[in-house]
Amino acid sequence: MRNGRKKRGKRQEIYNRALHVLALMRRTGASLTAAAREEHIDPRTVRKYLRAELRGRGRATKADRRTRDMLIPTTIGNAPVAVRGSKQASQLGRYMSAVSKYLRTGDVDGLAQFEGQSIAGHVLITDPDLLSSLAQAGALTLDEIYAVPEASS
Repeated sequence: MRNGRKKRGKRQEIYNRALHVLALMRRTGASLTAAAREEHIDPRTVRKYLRAELRGRGRATKADRRTRDMLIPTTIGNAPVAVRGSKQASQLGRYMSAVSKYLRTGDVDGLAQFEGQSIAGHVLITDPDLLSSLAQAGALTLDEIYAVPEASS
């Protein structure tokens, strides 16, 4: 049973890396080969996992509806949530960037655009005091937004 969890965790990690390649291709216009090289994954593996999001000779579609396990800040810290689609995933990435900027600089302007918005049923926290408290308690992880399943040892 443990070995099965390890395999699922490894597959999820590879899937997340393939999603990183797809995001890089969309963001920068890089080719599949170049983006895969940057993420240290074989382009054939990316094709295996994301064939529907690649057109012709490896060009990325504009958006997708794939589910991604991502981390979202809640009042008790980061929680893994299934986010559906690249547009919501990008929105979460922009939000996390605004939170990070606020915690580094104290600039709350970036948080204002997310007031009242939610992702996957979770309202985005825009209260600066609450975000500061969570960061001081060590409950926020801002350097990684994809949830990686715990590998059993």
